[in-house]
Amino acid sequence: MRPHGNRLPRHRAPSLSTVKQLDLALLVVRVAFGVGMAAHGCNKLFGPNGLKGTAGWFGSIGMKWPKWQARMAATTEVGAGALLALGLLTPFAAAGFIGLMVVAIITVHWTVGFFIFRPNQGWEYCAAIAVVAFAIGTIGAGKYSLDHAFKIDEHINDWTGMVITLVLGVGGGLLQLAVSYRPPKKQPEPAAK
Repeated sequence: MRPHGNRLPRHRAPSLSTVKQLDLALLVVRVAFGVGMAAHGCNKLFGPNGLKGTAGWFGSIGMKWPKWQARMAATTEVGAGALLALGLLTPFAAAGFIGLMVVAIITVHWTVGFFIFRPNQGWEYCAAIAVVAFAIGTIGAGKYSLDHAFKIDEHINDWTGMVITLVLGVGGGLLQLAVSYRPPKKQPEPAAK
């Protein structure tokens, strides 16, 4: 016999403390990832080698228009990071993160393998960032956000956040690669003597 007789147990609505915990957790994750990504973009802009160094690196991995790529990557990192931290237009910010990670994985990290501790770093870390961005874009920014303060979250409900996050993120990254990425040809190994 079931503990509740022949009836299945009823599921309760989340308690108020559970909702507050979720909102607090979303705030912490958004701010941590958002500030981290914005700092990464600021390093591209103002770091020791600045945009010139970033552009040189983009050119070396086969990105066309490397100066433009450097500006676009840095601006996306700063903008998407700030938006995510603030919880403003959250699915669009999350899409920016995913687009960045799609490009990073395909251009640099995929051939290295999964684990980040490998030389030249595998795609593990980039994938983790993309998954966190997907989750936040799907769940929403929570009550402690500008989306909630401006009632934007009332218009991005159900599956809309997920669709925006995935379509713009993955689609944007793949479009950028299709237009801009031309991997350098590997030089043939010299024949053994």
